[in-house]
Amino acid sequence: MRARLLMTMTLILAVQCSYAAAAVRLKDICRVKGQETNSLQGLGLIVGLKGTGDGGRYLPTIRSLATVMQYMRNPAIGGADELRDATNVALVMVTATVPAGGARQGDQLDCYVSSIGAAKSLVGGRLFLAALQGPDIDSPKIYGFAEGMIHIDDPVTPTVGRIHGGCRLEEDFFNPFVDQGRITLVLDKNHADFEVAQEVAETINGQLSIQSGGGDPAKAINAVNVIVSVPQQYWEDPVLFVSQIMALTMSEPPTEARVVINERAGSIVIGAEVEIGAVVVSHKNIVIETGDQLPADRFVGVDPGATQTAKLRSLVTALQAVKVPNADIIDIIKGLDRNGKLHGRLIIE
Repeated sequence: MRARLLMTMTLILAVQCSYAAAAVRLKDICRVKGQETNSLQGLGLIVGLKGTGDGGRYLPTIRSLATVMQYMRNPAIGGADELRDATNVALVMVTATVPAGGARQGDQLDCYVSSIGAAKSLVGGRLFLAALQGPDIDSPKIYGFAEGMIHIDDPVTPTVGRIHGGCRLEEDFFNPFVDQGRITLVLDKNHADFEVAQEVAETINGQLSIQSGGGDPAKAINAVNVIVSVPQQYWEDPVLFVSQIMALTMSEPPTEARVVINERAGSIVIGAEVEIGAVVVSHKNIVIETGDQLPADRFVGVDPGATQTAKLRSLVTALQAVKVPNADIIDIIKGLDRNGKLHGRLIIE
């Protein structure tokens, strides 16, 4: 009896582990709208270059340098002519990315600089204090200031660099996620699908219908977005509500059948559900035929368990068994796609 009980418990545990492995959390396939990264940008001057700057013929740099000198109470009396030999200065675009969760005043962010003039190299330069605006270019509001030494990540492109922690925020940057008492879940691009969106909505409704007075708080509005109404008891604590929603689990999303090929690496990733129609594949001295309407005396080594269509993975396995190179297998899969016999979407990277 004890042995039987242990066996039963082991079987139950195995089933539970299998189910857990097949389940995914909503946070793993979607995000909350409003939690996106934002970019800050501005123009700046790199100074201290060893003769690799824009030079006096690039007037935008000279005008910017003259303006900076005027602000520093040391104007260039002769204007552009006085600064025409300033080859140690370069005009650059400065950008910084605010994290999806937002940032607070005083936070330090990495920023990137890219030459927009005639500079040959930014090596050894330092960014003079540059003001950065927000994503709304029509707003003059300054969100941060950037300055510091330039670090060149790629010596092949010395006109692009980075300043570690070079941008200091002067304003709080918050990303609201509740709009008119609702949140919007956005499926990531690899799971965007009408069926998946509907299953996400049904998963949420199955958990929250009682808290919502019997109604359905979640509704899929297209293949990407699911709107969820925040129940009244969470109006004062929407963060708790979102954390509970994103922790919900559902069975593995029924995404479309896909084949992803990386030609450079020679890799082939095939979804288990990808099938192919009846087809004859002839490669050099090899012929493989698929389908269920074949003569009884013909050998079909693709997927004898299938009654209608064969699995692409079985065809690939058969080709690999006879030492067909990956590059040739990729060409065969492309041919199946062009012939209309590949029952799935082909993605080539």
